[in-house]
Amino acid sequence: MIDMKGVYKTFPNGVTALNGLDVQIEQGEFVYVVGPSGAGKSTFTKLIYREEKPSRGNVNVIDMNTSTMKERKVPMLRRQIGVVYQDFRLLPNLTVYENVAFALEVIEESKKNIKQRVMEVLDQVRLRNKARFLPDELSGGEQQRVSIARAIVNRPKILIADEPTGNLDPETSWEIMHILDEINAGGTTVLMATHSREIVNTIPRRVIAIEDGMVVRDEMRGNYGYDD
Repeated sequence: MIDMKGVYKTFPNGVTALNGLDVQIEQGEFVYVVGPSGAGKSTFTKLIYREEKPSRGNVNVIDMNTSTMKERKVPMLRRQIGVVYQDFRLLPNLTVYENVAFALEVIEESKKNIKQRVMEVLDQVRLRNKARFLPDELSGGEQQRVSIARAIVNRPKILIADEPTGNLDPETSWEIMHILDEINAGGTTVLMATHSREIVNTIPRRVIAIEDGMVVRDEMRGNYGYDD
């Protein structure tokens, strides 16, 4: 599903974010990506959905080489990857339904199919009764669930969650983790960048630790491994 070999990324200011990174992730895995701030985690995830390109090395995602991919093919890749952000990134003037539907409207899905699919994913994240609410009428946890619904409405093969619980209280964080687990159980590959020791140590999954732009630890049922 994801195969990176000998990946380097140096930015124009001279900062090297990735320094010979090698990672292979199989379909259906749930992977925590951990490491100190500035270790290269964000650059690693951005390479997957082609927001960044490597300076050297090969990045293959869903049988597509993103290193050499033509720009016109990038949307095709991104339709198969959902991204959930720490800060939700919802459109403030659109309702919950409209925020989720927007992802299908841009690919010109039919109105009938949009309605059916949007209500399916709102059921999945337990927000059907909030479909007509605006984002500022929701709690932080509810906004994150809308963000997840929007990310999975296209039935992506990969879901990237970048600190999805970073702005949430502990109880709400566990609700989000339960939803991510359900999505993974349905066959979606989930990558979650996180600084939450409690989540990683309580719900053991594969752990990839990145430091100084390299994988320093890769354990199938690992722990967080860093001091708070």
